[in-house]
Amino acid sequence: MDRHTHNAAGNLRSIVFMLLAVGFFALMDAVLKTLSARYPALQIAALRGITALPLVLLYITWRGAWGTVLKVRWPLHLLRGVLGIAMLAMFTLGVRELPLSAAYTLFFISPLLITALSVPVLKERVPPAHWWAIGIGFIGVLIALRPSGEDLTTGFVTLGGLATLGAALCYAITAVAGRLVSRTDSSESMVLSMMVLVAVGAGALAWPDWVAIQRSDTWLLLALAVTGFCGQLAITEAFRHGQASAVAPFEYSALAWGLGLDWLIWHTLPESHTWLGAAIIIGSGLYLVRREKRITEAHANAEHP
Repeated sequence: MDRHTHNAAGNLRSIVFMLLAVGFFALMDAVLKTLSARYPALQIAALRGITALPLVLLYITWRGAWGTVLKVRWPLHLLRGVLGIAMLAMFTLGVRELPLSAAYTLFFISPLLITALSVPVLKERVPPAHWWAIGIGFIGVLIALRPSGEDLTTGFVTLGGLATLGAALCYAITAVAGRLVSRTDSSESMVLSMMVLVAVGAGALAWPDWVAIQRSDTWLLLALAVTGFCGQLAITEAFRHGQASAVAPFEYSALAWGLGLDWLIWHTLPESHTWLGAAIIIGSGLYLVRREKRITEAHANAEHP
């Protein structure tokens, strides 16, 4: 099997896992949205960590990775934990106020934010064309935030929109910090520290206003744990075998999941400005991915003529 055939097979496998990961995460977000009507956002963030912990512990035991989970750079793990709490709480606020599809549209700005943050933090060089794509992506965000018939200023201060953008920023910083910490620490340690810090940190913050869990919500909490855990495993597998530039665009399939779940569960669809903003943001993101793929291939051909 030549290199191109091997890459194609690995990419196909990874694309399947990415589609599965996006599906699991979309179902998890639907559970978050359902729970947000009955519980505070910080409590839901804590429940996300608490319900996932048993599965994470079993997974680390199965992998035999306990020898690596404590050999970590704690400052970066603490940063990721704090950002994880903020991200979950703000995203829960966002999906409580917005349809899933609208929240996903705004959250799609995160790949552009990761690219922008990679310059000062990771010391990566971003070509001028990428900055144009990032700028156009932000225009898409402004369009998606603007409610029909209202001026831009009024639309920009909606709670759901700002909360979702805040979650996207936290996610982007967490992803960049994750790139740094992954250079020395195991993936198992990253997952475990995140879940422990979210469970303990968000639990402590949510405790003063803790709402008793309704027995009828037990199945929702189980679904929250299983969908989140399976999504994490699938996305890890997606990037393990395939090229990131080939796999990443399929993250945008979340919009299809959001539209389907909005229609089936809440009988709603996004407004026209959301569709236009989504098209601009996704187009910008896909352009960045394609450009990065071409640059990577050019470097590889130069090194191995």
